[in-house]
Amino acid sequence: MSPGKKSLLLILLILIIDQALKIWVKTNMQIGDEIALFGNWGKLHFIENNGMAFGMEMGGKAGKFILSIFRIIAIIGIGWFLVRLVRKNANCGLILAVSAIMVGAIGNIIDSAFYGMIFSESFHQPAVLFPPGGGYSSFLHGKVVDMLYFPVINTTWPGWSPFRPGESFIFFRPVFNIADSAITCGVLTILIFQKKMFKDLS
Repeated sequence: MSPGKKSLLLILLILIIDQALKIWVKTNMQIGDEIALFGNWGKLHFIENNGMAFGMEMGGKAGKFILSIFRIIAIIGIGWFLVRLVRKNANCGLILAVSAIMVGAIGNIIDSAFYGMIFSESFHQPAVLFPPGGGYSSFLHGKVVDMLYFPVINTTWPGWSPFRPGESFIFFRPVFNIADSAITCGVLTILIFQKKMFKDLS
């Protein structure tokens, strides 16, 4: 299979899994609901955010709109770069890593662009897909669905600690989604293997 076909297959696979899980969570859970995956080590924990990856925020409707436009521009730029890599027969690992970054960005912009138009709110009950009265928001103002939560360490600071003694300590608090994971894995792969990936790229 050519690198181009592998790239397309990876994009479709990640996008389908990302959107299928988001839609399932949105229509079967309400904000704050949890389902244990690995005891207390991993959970489906449904939240929504207005901002960037891992629940980070960018203020207000104007910030949300700017972020959405930035994402669209970034997707176009990454797509252009990916096509160039495929045409140059670049390192297959680099092509797949860039593909993962691009599909992650696409997965989250779908939420921002369309979820507000096609879903009802998720407070107090699971959302309805295509509700009769319309969605909870307008184009580019939807919320990103996050659900993957892995509080690997969930304890309290010891009483003698100079940092917040007796207070809760959770290692890895972010709640994220498949799209966020794809972006992170793609970026880390490029950082770790950049010498090999860019060796023959001119």
